[in-house]
Amino acid sequence: MKGLIMASRTPLPVTGAWRVGDPVGHRSFFTYPTDRRLALDNGSVMSGIVAAYETWGQLNADGSNAILLCHAWTGDSHAAGRAEDGHISPGWWESAVGPGLAIDTNQWFVVCVNVLGGCQGSTGPASLHPEDGQPYGSRFPVITIRDMVRVQARLADHLGVGVWHSVIGGSMGGMQVLEWAVTFPERVRSVVPIATCVQASAQQIAWGSIGRRAIINDPKWRGGDYYEAQPGDGPHEGLSTARMVAQVTFRSDNVFTDRFGRDMTGGSSSAKSLDGKFEVERYLEYHGDKLVGRFDANSYMTIGKAMDLHDVARGRGTLESAVARITSPVLTMGIWSDFLYPEYQQLQIRDMVAANGVRAEYIEVDSPHGHDAFLIELDQVGPAIRSFIESID
Repeated sequence: MKGLIMASRTPLPVTGAWRVGDPVGHRSFFTYPTDRRLALDNGSVMSGIVAAYETWGQLNADGSNAILLCHAWTGDSHAAGRAEDGHISPGWWESAVGPGLAIDTNQWFVVCVNVLGGCQGSTGPASLHPEDGQPYGSRFPVITIRDMVRVQARLADHLGVGVWHSVIGGSMGGMQVLEWAVTFPERVRSVVPIATCVQASAQQIAWGSIGRRAIINDPKWRGGDYYEAQPGDGPHEGLSTARMVAQVTFRSDNVFTDRFGRDMTGGSSSAKSLDGKFEVERYLEYHGDKLVGRFDANSYMTIGKAMDLHDVARGRGTLESAVARITSPVLTMGIWSDFLYPEYQQLQIRDMVAANGVRAEYIEVDSPHGHDAFLIELDQVGPAIRSFIESID
């Protein structure tokens, strides 16, 4: 692969994870008390958990104006703000969160938490194990979306937020939103799950498994214990390839065709060599290699597995009985060109919630961009969210 990885003159660190001693940026950190351990869905417990988070706006006196934003797979707590020391990229909803914007920080106290298992300040595989001070690596447990939400609930207690006015997120963020509504119905006044599902489908699991296999088959992954390797000797190729696979699912066929067609990087002469590349190949390599600089291969594996395990009905009987726990108004959004999380999954959420007599609305985002449209079409997504959250008493 002749992308950024091989072209870089300076060897990349073995992980793109945020590490203690790196610039903090706008992060704050909440550490579990030593006598409070977290029981995980897999039956094990964790201690010394750290949750990295960012906030915007001010919490009002009665704590009624708090909104939780939940990030997607390779996102983090930096939902809004420019790229700077501590934050390699601008906020993932930069145009939606801020003074006077759709989620108006003059009105709302907004919180975004890097998920458990992540790599941007919260406890994850690259973090130091409290027992020996060495990176968790292969010792990091399998976690679920529900585990992530339990950590967020503890942080909410710490912040003085008894009830969220709304919990909002897309893709994996939407999974967290639904778990909040089902696990803690008394702690949410409204929820906005976008481009997501109540339980991962077989095809969604299939895509995730391909990415994990790419990482596992990278000899530099070392079974997950690569943190002591020298710069340039991490599982970069595996992670980059996994991201390339995912990137195909994030966009639509029409967008790829309109943007790249069958163009080759070196013109017609490129077709004479197996090394000749189509423009779409170069695009995928760029996005794969870009992720390597800001993410961790183990976190990619851990979070991807949590997404595959996502099922709000797990341990709750039927899917219908689980969804019946949702008592707050729901606004769900689908994207007509999204083949990764098709519209039928959003309509299922609306219809199942409405069948229980709970307010449930659905909005279709008109975009050719596929799954990533919830991050792109903020001129549609933003006003819909604003109208909905302002309608909640």
